Amino acid sequence: MALIRLVKATVNKYKSIQKPQTIEIDPAITTIVGMNESGKTSFLQVLAKTNYFNDDTDFKFDTTQDYPRNELVDFENSNEEVEIVKCDYEISNELLQTIDSEIGKGVFTVKGFSYSCHYKTTANTVANITANQKKFLEFKIQNIALSKETIEVINKMTSLQDVATVPQLEGDTGLVAFKTEIKKIVDAGANWDNTLAQHIFTKWIKPNMPKFWYFDDYYHLGGKININELNNGTNDEKTKTAKALFELARIKPNEILTSSDYERFVALLEASSNKITKEIFNYWSTNKNLDIEFRIQDKTNPQGQPQKFLDIRVRSQRHKISLPLDRRSKGFNWFFSFIIWFSKIQADKTSDYILLLDEPGLSLHASAQADLLRFIEDLSDKYQIIYTTHSPFMVESENLKRVRTCLETDEGTIISDSIQEKDPNTLFPLQAALGYDIAQNLFISKNNLLVEGPADLIYLTVISNILEQEKRAGLKDNITIIPVGGLDKVSTFISLLRGSKLNVVCLLDTFTDQKGKQRVEDLIKHKIIKDKNIRFFDEFAHNGSKTADIEDLFTKEEYLKLFNLAFKDDYSEIKLADLDSSLETILKQINKVISKDRFNHYRPANKLNQLGVDKSYFSKITLDNFEGLFIEINKLF
Repeated sequence: MALIRLVKATVNKYKSIQKPQTIEIDPAITTIVGMNESGKTSFLQVLAKTNYFNDDTDFKFDTTQDYPRNELVDFENSNEEVEIVKCDYEISNELLQTIDSEIGKGVFTVKGFSYSCHYKTTANTVANITANQKKFLEFKIQNIALSKETIEVINKMTSLQDVATVPQLEGDTGLVAFKTEIKKIVDAGANWDNTLAQHIFTKWIKPNMPKFWYFDDYYHLGGKININELNNGTNDEKTKTAKALFELARIKPNEILTSSDYERFVALLEASSNKITKEIFNYWSTNKNLDIEFRIQDKTNPQGQPQKFLDIRVRSQRHKISLPLDRRSKGFNWFFSFIIWFSKIQADKTSDYILLLDEPGLSLHASAQADLLRFIEDLSDKYQIIYTTHSPFMVESENLKRVRTCLETDEGTIISDSIQEKDPNTLFPLQAALGYDIAQNLFISKNNLLVEGPADLIYLTVISNILEQEKRAGLKDNITIIPVGGLDKVSTFISLLRGSKLNVVCLLDTFTDQKGKQRVEDLIKHKIIKDKNIRFFDEFAHNGSKTADIEDLFTKEEYLKLFNLAFKDDYSEIKLADLDSSLETILKQINKVISKDRFNHYRPANKLNQLGVDKSYFSKITLDNFEGLFIEINKLF
């Protein structure tokens, strides 16, 4: 855990952010969701500029570039000052214990503080850092050789500055060294009213404040790197990542420019890339048959001057071809470039970092974005992460408390808790993520039982529960019942689930639609599903008919009772004698009585669910039919 973590940030008058916006920061991951040009990038960049990890001119405040343009002239010609950003931090108990051990318990009791940056005031300001100077002095003199009189004098002091006035008495052998130590603290803290507080901030707080590290789509490596330009100090986004690659391989560009034998440099680069690609493939499930190749080439520019280039290529082991890195998958390039740039901070073992990722994995396929989310989640064990996105696949529906929405309005950028936001375009990624999650929940079980509709789901669930209460066989808990919405959709669902490498069994009404039957038979023929994994209700109805629906597993009296309760306001009560037993199923027999092609099969099932019945509601025949069905279905999994 970081010794100091960010808990809140308030931003004002920065680019599109024209009014103060306060954003709560999650201890692990904060997701900023919003449309393009809504101000997401501005929020990340203003945080980065408060304490960037290296001396980069792109991450320093600039009034001309950063202050809202429509107010810039008035601001520059006024005496007004603006607090651009205030970051609220929380100090860990671990760091507080370290400070206590050095200055004494109860001297510094602050749990959190704020750190602010301004436009016209170059020095950043710190608030809520205070210390009890009296207790500090009492702690410091405990093991110093001082006379009783001097100890009494110092114990009455409440300011470190007063120590300089203490006279030397007999027995004060440690007084000179003590005064010298306190004077150093006083002189160093001359800018603060509480000099001890400044000493604590300078020695323990500031060095442990997390540094910000920013990465966006522009930091991708190119396929060709001009080593001459790299050596001349060119400092655009792509060369930053290229420099990081050379640093990772411990190669100085000048070494290549002054050499004609490149084998050693290629070996160093390949050793570094092997480590990187190994790390990538822990999270890159899309294609694991890729290798990185490096070639150093001598060329001349249009002016005839010699130039050296590093050619980075990605080779496909499967297709035995290679392409320049920037012509391969943008997603792979993103991962590769990210881990190179990320290596700069991984090498720093003395600092904590907050990672700011701007639209990470924008070019990734949905499944690869899921891999990236897993990568980000793992990184959050060590780093606080704030990332922006407008992709629903980059929103964790299980952690919507981490989401903040970013909206462009006539009054500037508004960043808020997602629950409060009403803009449909801004909320779309959240709505889509939830919808996708609901859809995915149909596929999360390893064992899936496909049935035709929701009525089947209710009947199987209700009867299974009753049988289990009687210590009889019900449907196993690890089997998920999936209503597919009709027999015509069965083949599609089988294919989808099979693509997810899950176990699938179908429990269906006897086919009357020949097209649907043919599609399922084709799936069996092509070995997409086993023949034994498609079962029909007529196998378990025991009514002597070769055709059955799930309703035929009940006795006719029981099903009529449910039907009459469900449709009491629609039809006259149907009696057993009203049914035409020459028709194969109870559903067809009822349809004939009410003169309908089809009634709503869900309503009797829903009525059963509402009744909350126990075993006494059903005959032995019905319970035996369902138990036999569950025993057979359980065997198939």
